[in-house]
Parts: sequence; C-alpha cells; structure tokens
Amino acid sequence: MAANKDNFCVIMGGGIGSRFWPVSRKTLPKQFLDFFGTGRSLLQQTFDRFKKIIPVENILIVTNAMYADLVREQLPELLPEQILLEPTRRNTAPCIAWASYHIRAKHPNANVVVAPSDHLILKEEEFLTAIEKGLEFVAQSEKLLTLGIKPNRPETGYGYIQIDEPVGDNFYKVKTFTEKPELELAKVFVESGEFYWNSGLFMWNVNTIIKAGEELLPELSAKLAPGKDVYGTPEEQRFIDENFPACPNVSIDFGIMEKADNVYVSLGDFGWSDLGTWSSLYDLSPKDKNDNVVLKCQTLLYNCHNNIVTLPDGKLAVIDGLEGYLVAESDNVLLICKKDEEHSIRKYVNDAQIKLGEDYI
Repeated sequence: MAANKDNFCVIMGGGIGSRFWPVSRKTLPKQFLDFFGTGRSLLQQTFDRFKKIIPVENILIVTNAMYADLVREQLPELLPEQILLEPTRRNTAPCIAWASYHIRAKHPNANVVVAPSDHLILKEEEFLTAIEKGLEFVAQSEKLLTLGIKPNRPETGYGYIQIDEPVGDNFYKVKTFTEKPELELAKVFVESGEFYWNSGLFMWNVNTIIKAGEELLPELSAKLAPGKDVYGTPEEQRFIDENFPACPNVSIDFGIMEKADNVYVSLGDFGWSDLGTWSSLYDLSPKDKNDNVVLKCQTLLYNCHNNIVTLPDGKLAVIDGLEGYLVAESDNVLLICKKDEEHSIRKYVNDAQIKLGEDYI
C-alpha cells in the first residue's frame, strides 16, 4: 500500500484506562501495556497498523504531558513535533481541535484519520483498505466520516449508529447516534439491521472538521483558533499550556458528530474490538476447557469456570471453586470481583483514591 503524503493520522493516547485497574494505572495506563504478550503495547500496535498506509512523518500522538517519556520510549521513530502534549485532560473534542489546527498550519489540505490508541483489529488488511477508501471519500467533499462496525451481539458497552440512505459504495448518511443502550434496546438494534457499532474512528479533511468545530463548538474554537499564527512554531506548546485547560470538557461525538448534518458512515467487519473493559479482553482471549482466561502468569485452577486471571510475571495463583470472577494483581493492588460487575471498578478506584490516596491508583 503506497502512503499518500496528503493523509495524516492522529492517535489519541492520553486516557487513564481506569476500567482496567489495577493493571492500568495513572502512571502506566493501558495503551502502554502489552496485554497479549506480543512484545508491542496497544499504542505501538496502533502505530504499526497505520504506518502501513500513512507516512510516518504524518502520524501524530496526542497524549497527556505526564506520558511524554512513555511515548518517546515506545515510539522512538517520532520527532518531538509529532507528539502533542496536553497539559490537562479535556476529552476528545479539544484533543482533536488542537491536532487539526496543528496539522493545518503545515498542510492546509490534509485528510485525517483519528483513532484511539487501544483498539484491537484482527482483520488488518480489510481495515486498512476501508481507511484508505474513507480518506478518498472525505478528500472529495465536505463530509465527516465515522467507521461503523457490523454488530455480532447486542452489546450494551458501545454506542450505535443508525444508517440512512447509501451515498456510494458502502457509504451511508447517518440517521441517528445512540449512546450505550439498555440490553433490550440493543437487541432491537441488532435485529433491525439498521444499526452499527460506533467505533470511535473518524475521517475528514482538516478544513471540514475545523469548520464544523467553529460552527458547533464556538467556545472551544475561541480558545484554540486564535493561535493560528503560533501553530507549528516553538510558541505552540506555551499557547496550548495557557489555553487548553480552559477548553470545555466535551467529546467529539456529543460536541460535533451528533449535531452536524454532514455526517456519514462507512461499514465494515474487521474483527474490531474497543479494548475498553476486562470483559472485552476476556472475550478476545484464548480459554481453557472450563472457559477460564489466564494472562501472562502461572495458575493451578481447580473446579474453576469462566474466570479471568492476571498476575505479575513469576507469580503463581492457586484457585479452587471460583466461577465468573476477575482476579487481577498489579504492583501493590489485588482486585477480586465478579467478572460481570466490572462497572463497579470505577467505584473501587474512587474509593481507593479517597480513602487511601494516590499510591494505589
């Protein structure tokens, strides 16, 4: 696949990944971890995937300033100006706005794919073909494009996109977005054939997204747009450090995609997973004859079914009579909870932080 010099990639890598606590920590979140023992972290795998179709010099990482050294260590190919360091966390809309102004300053007609750093793609070739077609689509008109994934189950952990009329080969106008639905509604969505999972992957021309942001999120553009003369200069980071913390904390989905009238979706089935939860990791991992998943550690399991176990290297877990549990140890925290109640993990993190301080977060 030949890399197109007009195409750019923005990888968002600044999250904490608190749903993967205690393995994902504030100082070492999940995007920097190698969950499957491949020798490459989720961030590195994302970078490896996109550099097959995007010139390496056109790939940007947007992350929190505290992860600067981790990104440099894991992706030594990148120049300093390819790593955008947010002074504080402000959700995906400010992150994407900054990256867009930064790219436009050097490449005024760039086509951009925006991707999270923690997704898993099993059918990589089909995925990359879809990205290339999507970038061609947005290069030809003022359209905001997202990638929809054909659902194979009524999943309540993903947002859904309802498709409208087709506008070309596998491109559709978006009719509605629905945030994570209850199970009964998710079943209706899947049976209807009109709804697809919202992958959180986006494509657009840089001018299209900037125009949409200035129309739909003027309070955000007011903070970042006046710096157009500093983007691409040594003053850029100072300007961002001053202005970024005052940006509204809003997602690109809520702030722009759900409100704009020029939103389209390309459909696919790429063996995609948003590696957002222990359940998603369990679903993707090989299982023993009793449906237990053991990640990178030694275990002796007796009368155990449907569990996920992960411990530091060199440790042994001996477990008897456990069913449907998550057992995860990392550093100074051991977590044991019902696998199906992982939504409580954020509560555990908050309680640990309030009662015991930052040492366990």
